[in-house]
Amino acid sequence: MSDKLGQDLKEAVGRKVSFLQTISAVAWSFFGVRRSKDHENDMAKLNPVHVLIAGVLGAALFVLVLVLLVRWVISSGVAGA
Repeated sequence: MSDKLGQDLKEAVGRKVSFLQTISAVAWSFFGVRRSKDHENDMAKLNPVHVLIAGVLGAALFVLVLVLLVRWVISSGVAGA
């Protein structure tokens, strides 16, 4: 059983899809707009390590944008009016 799991993991990590395609798939996932057909294709083709990295980068970028937006609103005086 663990041999099969190891073989599946090696196969999944060895998938050859560009990191840019992975970022695109993760970005659409952040919006929650994925057709089931596209989701199935992504699951079959994307490298799970790339998906993990793109997800962490996407989340970090989202938090950074929120922090910068809040700082800008506070410094502009709009929040105090």
